Amino acid sequence: MRRKMRAARGVIAREILRFLQQRGRLLAALVRPLVWLIVFAAGFRSILGVAIQPPYATYITYDVYIAPGLIAMIQLFNGMQSSLSMVYDREMGSMRVLLTAPQPRWFLLLAKLVAGTVVSVLQVLAFLAIAAAFGITFPPVGYLLLLPVLMLTGLMLGAVGMFLSSTIRQLENFAGVMNFVIFPAFFLSSALYPLWRMRETSEILWRISAANPFTHAVEAIRFAIYGQVDAVACGVVTGVLILFLVLALWGYDPSRGLRARAGPAGD
Repeated sequence: MRRKMRAARGVIAREILRFLQQRGRLLAALVRPLVWLIVFAAGFRSILGVAIQPPYATYITYDVYIAPGLIAMIQLFNGMQSSLSMVYDREMGSMRVLLTAPQPRWFLLLAKLVAGTVVSVLQVLAFLAIAAAFGITFPPVGYLLLLPVLMLTGLMLGAVGMFLSSTIRQLENFAGVMNFVIFPAFFLSSALYPLWRMRETSEILWRISAANPFTHAVEAIRFAIYGQVDAVACGVVTGVLILFLVLALWGYDPSRGLRARAGPAGD
């Protein structure tokens, strides 16, 4: 166990150091949500509001409503960025070195997943600090409850990205896959508008958005930041995390590739 903990600390420290050395990565992670928050949301602040609904006790402005969705956006893009780095590391050979370490493969992949989630939490904290400078703050208890929920949602989105990285063989193909996953997941969710308002427009889109795991990640963050727990959302996020983590471990199983190359017995 001591060796496992030392290996996990090494993987996490490597990812954090890598992130700190890539200052453009932090800037890119913050530019997207800040554009929505400062430009788009501020422009519609007095026009688009959200009626009283859980977890809100009063009428809120649009910029306050989309803040949890933008937090989830940061984690979504970081999950895809982490999976991109795994594809890159696999092509450069560093991933092969990591997976040949004297530790179980599942443990190394899990450590890599936790490391990416820790980086996403650091990005979210930076975003919350900037949002507070623009007057968007939340109850103190919400910041405390938010941390474990961010770990849960970050692990889920990272597991999805890890599974995608196990299916992609060439770095050039990753951009198309990212666009196919990120944008439908983000726009077909409650990140930018309440689901009940979407239902007034389209029943089909409402059903798709309600079934979207990213919607449940957003709602888990939304309730947590106001000091509440959305048990249904957290349950769905946990279930999706387990599913894609199992798929990712299966995708990185070396024996699967060996069997595919060997072909049927007797050939």
